[in-house]
Amino acid sequence: MNVGRAKEIAESMEPINVTYEGNPVIIQHVDDNTKMARIYAKSDPENEREVPVLNLIEE
Repeated sequence: MNVGRAKEIAESMEPINVTYEGNPVIIQHVDDNTKMARIYAKSDPENEREVPVLNLIEE
C-alpha cells in the first residue's frame, strides 16, 4: 500500500478491510516522513504497533 492510500483509509469513516501479515487491522495514524503506520489488530485493540505502510494490504 502507498502512504497516500493508507492516510485516506485512516481518515475514512467507512470500514475498509486492511490486513497486516494476514491479520485484519485498523490504521490509527500514518507518518509521511518515515512511511510507517500505527496500527492495531481488530482482535487486539490494546496492542498498537508501528509497521511499514508497504506491508499493509487493502482487501
